[in-house]
Amino acid sequence: MDTLVYLKNMLRDKQVASFTPTSAFAIERICSRIDFGQRNVIVEYGPGTGVFTHYLLGHLTHDSVLILIERNEDFVHILRETFHDPRLFVFHESAENVAQVLADCHEEQADYIVSGIPFSFLPHELRATIVASSHECLKPGGRFLAYQTFFQMDRFLRDYLDRRFRAVETEIYLFNAPPLKVFEAVK
Repeated sequence: MDTLVYLKNMLRDKQVASFTPTSAFAIERICSRIDFGQRNVIVEYGPGTGVFTHYLLGHLTHDSVLILIERNEDFVHILRETFHDPRLFVFHESAENVAQVLADCHEEQADYIVSGIPFSFLPHELRATIVASSHECLKPGGRFLAYQTFFQMDRFLRDYLDRRFRAVETEIYLFNAPPLKVFEAVK
């Protein structure tokens, strides 16, 4: 069912980058970089139908906070209908406004930002603003975890991360359709 929702939205919204949700294998691999043994504030950009959201809620401590920022109205509706958890906040917003969204949740900074937004679809100014805002909103040692289609060139995201973050690693995950390039940037 999620694949049909993605296909429908991909046809109507040029910002939707994938025809299918991220695979369970890829979600687990990406989220293995998160320390679930402590209270976390996690922001998720572009959660779509909530496949990462479901995994994160299943692993977060009772006092953690998960903030979803989604610009597609159909996906926001699905997220609000699907998830009912006091740790969860859903915003119909754009990622460059992450500081205001955190403030609206009475949080100053995030431990992690998980991003599925398609940076290759965004204009230069918006890419730069999102990366800068994300860096500013992470705690020292916080991590920006972004997953993109594997064929994306470095100029769409990696170059921006290298300018802001002290350490950036890239890994390719083949067990997803399409395969993913995953970035881990540490503040």
